Amino acid sequence: MTDDVSLATVATKAGVSVSTVSRIVNGQTHRASVATVARVREAIAAVGYRPNPVGRALKRGQSQLVAMIAANLDNPAMATIASSTEAALRQAGYVMVLCDTHDQPELQDEYLAAMRAQLVSGYVLVAAVPSPGLDELSTSGAPAVFVNRRNPHGAGPFVGIDDRAAGAAVADHFVGLGRQRPGVVFPRLGSSATRDRVAGFLARLQARGVAEAAIIREGGDGRSHLEIGYDAAARVFARSERPDALLCVSDQIAYGVNRSARERGLSIPADCDLVSIDGTPLNRWVAPWLRSIEIPYAVYGAEIVAGLQLLWQGEAFGERLLPYRFD
Repeated sequence: MTDDVSLATVATKAGVSVSTVSRIVNGQTHRASVATVARVREAIAAVGYRPNPVGRALKRGQSQLVAMIAANLDNPAMATIASSTEAALRQAGYVMVLCDTHDQPELQDEYLAAMRAQLVSGYVLVAAVPSPGLDELSTSGAPAVFVNRRNPHGAGPFVGIDDRAAGAAVADHFVGLGRQRPGVVFPRLGSSATRDRVAGFLARLQARGVAEAAIIREGGDGRSHLEIGYDAAARVFARSERPDALLCVSDQIAYGVNRSARERGLSIPADCDLVSIDGTPLNRWVAPWLRSIEIPYAVYGAEIVAGLQLLWQGEAFGERLLPYRFD
């Protein structure tokens, strides 16, 4: 049975026009009386009408699907963001399609093209990387919220934390502990988030009187933050004067640093304090030695969906900086 026939069947049963049934089915009840709405809903139940989501999507030019395109779902932080967003979208009546780009711009563009073909209602870009397809999406006006990393192609709606302030908080912590050789480990090919965390850390240390030359800085290479931390730590711990405290710009970088330290007979935190920025619940189980700035990834979903709803209504949504915890 087609969507039009089903609407006509409901209309005949309720004694109203097909257009009235269509409006009520699509949630536009303000133009009908309470009695009419009730009669149409009774008719829908009586004839067993089920809307055709594909047909409705084609008519509206969009579906109830929302695409989340994430950089690396092996990262527990991204998995937590995906879980909280899926729950918030489901509560709002939407279905989330989840895509993992593995930080590859070509794969990101493939997914963007595929999601456009599915007429998705909006996009959630978690740690997006620069790519031609993303540039096109950014200029198209399509509803899109960037998460953790800002839009690499310019301004755009953003949900995350104040990364510079988080880096500065770690600097204050190290100074308060009296650490003499603080350092920071980060990806050589960083993002807006990692760059801001490093910048905030370095600026605050210097403002607190730590000489720039005394601050250890080391970038790492690799396809994952685990590899990046391990790679950078090999050079950090090979120095004649090893650091006594390190900021790791993510939990997984800290895991890699710790692995490298253990291989050299060092103990964390006895030989070097590590502080990461993420603080996922997994740390309690696998990294009790790690202190972290805890980002509230579990509540990101509600903020992301609130931003999308503003965009769907044609309203502005700039950025939402969420509070982090560092006890």
